[in-house]
Amino acid sequence: MQSVQEISQKAGEHFASKKWSVNEVNASERLGLHQIKVLEVVSQIKDLLDQVTDKRGEWRNSRDIYQQLVARRPDQGLAETFFNSVARRVFTTIGIDNDVEIRWFGATTISRGESKAEVFSTWTRRGDSAALVDSLLSSYEINVEWEDLSRDVKLVAGRLDAFLMDSWGGLKLDGIDMLKPVFYRNRGAYLIGRVRFLNRVTPFILPILHGPNGLVVDTVLLTEDLGSRLFGFTRSYFFVDWPNPSEVVGFLKSLLPTKSLHQIYTALGYPQHGKSSLYRSLYRHLQTSNDRFVKARGTPGMVMAVFTLVSFNVVFKIIKDHFDPPKNTTRDAVRRRYDLVYSRDRVGRMVDTQEFENLSFNRDRFDPELLSELLEDASESVFVDDDKVIIKHAYTERHVYPLNLYLQEMSQEKAEAAAIDWGYAIKDLAAANVWPGDLFTKNFGVTRHGNVVFYDYDELALLEECRFRSIPDTQDHEDEMRAQPWFAVQEGDAFPEQFETFMSFPKTVPIEIWENFKESHKDLFTVEFWQRVQNQLADGDLPEFFPYPEDLRFSHDLGAYSV
Repeated sequence: MQSVQEISQKAGEHFASKKWSVNEVNASERLGLHQIKVLEVVSQIKDLLDQVTDKRGEWRNSRDIYQQLVARRPDQGLAETFFNSVARRVFTTIGIDNDVEIRWFGATTISRGESKAEVFSTWTRRGDSAALVDSLLSSYEINVEWEDLSRDVKLVAGRLDAFLMDSWGGLKLDGIDMLKPVFYRNRGAYLIGRVRFLNRVTPFILPILHGPNGLVVDTVLLTEDLGSRLFGFTRSYFFVDWPNPSEVVGFLKSLLPTKSLHQIYTALGYPQHGKSSLYRSLYRHLQTSNDRFVKARGTPGMVMAVFTLVSFNVVFKIIKDHFDPPKNTTRDAVRRRYDLVYSRDRVGRMVDTQEFENLSFNRDRFDPELLSELLEDASESVFVDDDKVIIKHAYTERHVYPLNLYLQEMSQEKAEAAAIDWGYAIKDLAAANVWPGDLFTKNFGVTRHGNVVFYDYDELALLEECRFRSIPDTQDHEDEMRAQPWFAVQEGDAFPEQFETFMSFPKTVPIEIWENFKESHKDLFTVEFWQRVQNQLADGDLPEFFPYPEDLRFSHDLGAYSV
């Protein structure tokens, strides 16, 4: 079995040889490595502890030795997360157990590389911007020839100079720092750096594509907003080959200051450590805040109980004990669907989730009405022990604005933009072989960047497993008036002609927004559209989903070049 670092090292080879499907397989393998190794160690340690009388005393001694052993490791933080994962399973920890875990909820050092400058290299301008860009691009060994390096250099330099003039009032800069490791994801390679001038910093990110005639710089991302989208919580994880992940994280934090550490670690392919960082951030936040967990805004779900701590920007989702009709699913089926999302390319349209077990919170941090509902609707997952609320199983997701509320509460301009993007979100999911199941607006949300994303996975399925059908004709007018269909419907059947009925917007949304949506996405209501996408999937014709606006691509400046 390959290690995470070995898998990351091969990502560059697969990019160079265009073995996109191999990278997809490796991405799935990487996701399962942590749990496989944890369970292996747990099995061995339990056998050893069975031979010891004072299990906790022996464990504490082992913990002290372990901390000394990993103290000088470049991935010390990851090593501590691994230890805690083992400890929580060995001792079936509920909440926090200082006796067995390596715990620290305070500040931690994150190397930014400034002292030794090992993780990045710096370029200073000795001529024009084109010479600077040419020098840094030429320094990377991607093992593929450039299609037209001089062309791409001019395009990047032109965008850089335009940004400097518009944003910083001149062409001066102190330097460009570029991370040495290349970031790989899907079919793209990314060179990531920052531009510095006086006390100013902005991202400098170059997405590279491998086209039929060689490497092409697809665009340049020069703002924090665009950089943040690249590392967003709705996209799959990067492959990055670097022995000290915290150095890379520290560098990225310097140019994306609003990104939390757990988001960055997760984006780099360390979701377990990202989860550990989120866990620490949550408990640290609870120590410095007073607001209560409350029911999340939006339409209550039939499968999940959803609540949030408003000041923390995360929602918690707990599977209910029973599902009211027409829901016809099981707890295990719901968990399988969430596992499917975790392992798939989320194409910028599905919110990433973290799965937690045995969380413990003070009872007084819960709104009484919320706690009463949780104990009534989700008693298999939630119970009270003295002054503690114990949550045996939950998912967390980044908070997004529910689309049905966004359409009602935002300006007409923003609402219409979100409505149109909702249609594109459904199409992007379809092209990625994802069928949301329920196409209600309440199951989608809007990010702070204005992108519509899917977050309710109760009915999710692979698009290839669906059967899109036309409604059979009937000569009996009464058939059309029946509450139940007069024709046979099997599991997996979907009737696009009916989509308009349940996709329609709340009545408080201006009707012209709905009419414009239908005009822009009228193909969603046709069988032909869905069957065409299925045929493309069967042929392996999978599009690339770019983590930046289409109009920023250099192909728009040049006309459609070879990529």
